Amino acid sequence: MAKKLTLYIMIGLVLGIIVGAVMHAGLSADAITEANKYFKMITDIFLRLIKMIVAPLVFATLVAGIVHMGDTASLGRVGAKTITWFLGATVVSLSLGMILVNTLQPGVDSGLDLAKAIGSSGIDAKHADMFQTITEMVPKSIFEAMANTTMLQIVIFSVFFGVALTAVGEKGAAIVKGVDALVEVMLVVTNYVMRVSPLAVFAAMAKAISVNGLEILLTFGKFIGSFYLGLGVLWLLLIFAGFLVIGPRIGQLIRYIRDPILLAFSTASSEAAYPRTLEALDKFGVPNRISSFVLPLGYSFNLDGSMMYMTFASIFIAQLYGIELTFAQQATMLLTLMLTSKGMAAVPRASLVVIAGTMAQFGLPEAGLVLILAVDQFLDMGRTGTNVVGNAVATAVVAKWEGQLDKPQPLDSIDTARAPSAHLGTAHPAPREGEPGGVS
Repeated sequence: MAKKLTLYIMIGLVLGIIVGAVMHAGLSADAITEANKYFKMITDIFLRLIKMIVAPLVFATLVAGIVHMGDTASLGRVGAKTITWFLGATVVSLSLGMILVNTLQPGVDSGLDLAKAIGSSGIDAKHADMFQTITEMVPKSIFEAMANTTMLQIVIFSVFFGVALTAVGEKGAAIVKGVDALVEVMLVVTNYVMRVSPLAVFAAMAKAISVNGLEILLTFGKFIGSFYLGLGVLWLLLIFAGFLVIGPRIGQLIRYIRDPILLAFSTASSEAAYPRTLEALDKFGVPNRISSFVLPLGYSFNLDGSMMYMTFASIFIAQLYGIELTFAQQATMLLTLMLTSKGMAAVPRASLVVIAGTMAQFGLPEAGLVLILAVDQFLDMGRTGTNVVGNAVATAVVAKWEGQLDKPQPLDSIDTARAPSAHLGTAHPAPREGEPGGVS
């Protein structure tokens, strides 16, 4: 199933580019607008389906992961290792973006007419306020958080719920069984939803290319090329760091997550890739109790591609306007981005929101953001795919640190639509006697 889905996604991607290019060249603007209503409807339906499953899936998998840790000491140990890796990856990603944009200088002597970039970018910078961001990490209602798919708020509630469920022990056995069952059900639902993904990828690419044309890639070729070069370097660093911990199996991990990487790249949606990443890590040999804990945290705290983009794009805009930023200013910008970016995953176009707030703080013209909005779809694809790689490597590393990285299963060994219990048979073992949730 996995290989077939990957093939279908690639076919949808290529066909979308071809159809979009033909539409851009041969149809009037009005005809393109009319056709894109149908493409938008397809992508909107797919993303709504994804949003439908993400909240209960994250809640169930994270709670199950915490409960099956066994005790709070194990939970604290895994949590400390996870946060340590996330902080290190964040510093590396932000610093790499700053180093590369200063070295390559894609915004210097750009030849762009900045007078055309007059007006508001349409990005609300108020969300990037550090104090408001920290405050809004805590949910005032779990139902509101789930309704809005506010990932970090769901994560925080799930952590409280999972720890409390562990603390009550045997009294919570029925709830533990219910949560395990919910995980199995949601993974089967996910399998059904993902069968729509090739069509959604086709529609998303056709819409983007038909509006902007292939020329947009050439117009901002230096910026896009420099950024993707940076993503390539970041991939190498992440893979090398993973190799230092898990050894040669890091290459195998990349093969296992090729489907979610391609899905994330095509749709520019981390939410779309989350269920497939969870499944791929399970097949790779990461215990579900580890992946169910680390991966949801990663989607709030460890968006490596987005981190690099924030420093890269902010300094790129300064270069476009000929504004010199001292090293001290850039270092301050890096620290600001490190704080304000956490918990922003649920905000639409989160990277741009954070950049807008940072630009205002450092006196950079907001109009500069308009210039990169035109190609943000293509940049978002790359950084979203990189986020999947970063979180998958982090999860595998934590599992290895815990000494619990199992032997991998063949990629096509399991069809969750036919045998959900087989898929999770080892991922969620029934609690043994003496464990929290076990039967004495």
